[in-house]
Amino acid sequence: MISVAEALEHLFGLATPLGSETVPLLEAHGRVLVEDVAATRDQPPFDGSAMDGYAVRDAAPGLTLTVVGEAAAGHGFDGTVGDGEAVRIFTGAPVPKGATRIVIQEDVTRDGDEVTLGDRLEDNPYIRPAGGDFRVGDRITAGRVLGPNDIALMAAMNIAEVPVTRRPVVALISTGDELVMPGETPGPDQIIASNTMGLHALMRDLGAVPRLLPIARDNEASLKTAFDLAAGADLIITIGGASVGDHDVVANLAPQLGFDQTFYKVAMRPGKPLMAGRFGTAMMIGLPGNPVSAMVCGHVFIAPVVRALLGLAAEPAPRRSAALAKELPANGTREHYMRARFDHGGLVAFGSQDSSLLSILGQADALIVRPPNDAARAAGDRVEYLPIR
Repeated sequence: MISVAEALEHLFGLATPLGSETVPLLEAHGRVLVEDVAATRDQPPFDGSAMDGYAVRDAAPGLTLTVVGEAAAGHGFDGTVGDGEAVRIFTGAPVPKGATRIVIQEDVTRDGDEVTLGDRLEDNPYIRPAGGDFRVGDRITAGRVLGPNDIALMAAMNIAEVPVTRRPVVALISTGDELVMPGETPGPDQIIASNTMGLHALMRDLGAVPRLLPIARDNEASLKTAFDLAAGADLIITIGGASVGDHDVVANLAPQLGFDQTFYKVAMRPGKPLMAGRFGTAMMIGLPGNPVSAMVCGHVFIAPVVRALLGLAAEPAPRRSAALAKELPANGTREHYMRARFDHGGLVAFGSQDSSLLSILGQADALIVRPPNDAARAAGDRVEYLPIR
């Protein structure tokens, strides 16, 4: 067995970042920017008014000025503001030539074509300078997941198409004669395939393109068919059959079908019978069949791998720390990922950590990470955890 850290190191060695593609701006949200993009214009492209009011050359308390025109957003004043003149202006409009400040409308009294400035004028000129937000050539740097704020900024920069990392295609294969798909009627000895459903959702959250393949039965022909259907995937994930029993089809038959194994078994709980390697041009990870084991491995291993494929940093899933609200016994020899919830001002591990109990995983907010041979912990001790909500 190898450690979790060693397993991740091997996985990152297998995860080659994918190529890029260009997508319309409206399709760039949630994608990874693969090349820097630069503004094609200044913002604002002109000195603009920050308030409704009057654009003037000079201002003094009690001064009376003649209104010679109007400037609105999208409709500037073509002339020049001279001495003794003012131009009615609205927020977002270009500041007319000759004007040095905006006197807000609350500080003037208007009578026909004349305005008289008030006794207490503000010092603020209320002019947004050209290029005050960004200028031509200012860049948004690559290597980031694009969020709504990035999309808004790119739109203002007049960037209509965005270079992003291609989404990894992930083929999901559940294995086992005991499985049927949700909605089907299971036989007396069968259960519902749940792991691929949860992993499918996780892949979508991570920005991958998951492909849910038919269940591979416990025979060579069925597994071969599933692998044939996975052709073209960047990552193949099998669920179940990774142990070494007589019916563990992936461990026993995958090498005969072309699987080149890099490692097998990780010193962790749950998730020990994990394997990884390459299947043709695709990276392949074989997950254990217990539902909690598969989902925990999804958070611990698959999520970092998908991020690496997307060109993000090849690093473990980010951990946080929190105080325990209830004591924990000493840990065993394997790194343990314990389902826990936040309660009473801290983390509380669930009493049962059986790897078949999805109901507990559904209630969990976090996975407490216990190092191998970790000593007993008291309430109030800080522990590391992976957020899973």
